[in-house]
Amino acid sequence: MQQAFIHHVFFWLKEPANETHKKQLAEGLQKLSAVATIKTYHIGQPAATSREVIDSSYSLSWLLTFETAADQDSYQVDPIHLDFVKTCSHLWQKVVVYDTISL
Repeated sequence: MQQAFIHHVFFWLKEPANETHKKQLAEGLQKLSAVATIKTYHIGQPAATSREVIDSSYSLSWLLTFETAADQDSYQVDPIHLDFVKTCSHLWQKVVVYDTISL
């Protein structure tokens, strides 16, 4: 099995009901997808599921796959990523990241 590095980011907007802010964040993530080391990406929102173990309190999620951890490290300092943080961070109140690697 090929090694993979998964970077999954969950965003809680300061104003969760503000559709304009949600759209702005989604547009910022779309621009961020241009980072060369990203293998695949997915911009998501909570699914309409309801079980005790599901946390759907977040506004948007950003799921990325990278070939290697080094590619993810490169993404963190890429000018496109740094610009995203600079231009969009005013939109969120909380961010949680889960990074995983293949077994």
